[in-house]
Amino acid sequence: MIDIHTASNELFSTKLIYMLSFVMRLVTALNSIAASDLKIERDEFASILMKVGLKRNVAKVLTYLSGVAEATSREIEMGSDLRQPEVSIAMREIRKLDWIEERDEKNPGKGRPYRIYRLNKSLPEIIDFLEKEKSEESERIMRQIEKLKSLKSN
Repeated sequence: MIDIHTASNELFSTKLIYMLSFVMRLVTALNSIAASDLKIERDEFASILMKVGLKRNVAKVLTYLSGVAEATSREIEMGSDLRQPEVSIAMREIRKLDWIEERDEKNPGKGRPYRIYRLNKSLPEIIDFLEKEKSEESERIMRQIEKLKSLKSN
């Protein structure tokens, strides 16, 4: 004879497993959408940085670093979709602009310590720098155009 409580518990367990499976699929889908939206936003940000004159690798590294507290070179490679030499070149340029801090951390195993990077300027400070640089460049160009006009009229 079938116990009603046992059958009821089995039915409840089956429904609970089904519901949990559904919730897990939903969470996975939402995480995928959020990651996709974040990638689109990062790509757009890097694209704009390139349009205002930064090199592709510098723009991608800055974009990645702006979204994390700190990162190793390997994390930057993976997060910015760049190869190691591209990251190294970008870091050299960013270092010249004094936009990053670096520190070494011992490797838990054997081997060389690894370097950890973080932005030491906020994004608004970097954007202000770029704005000022482009404004000065525009003023120089306008002075040259005015000079061309004056030479043409003589």
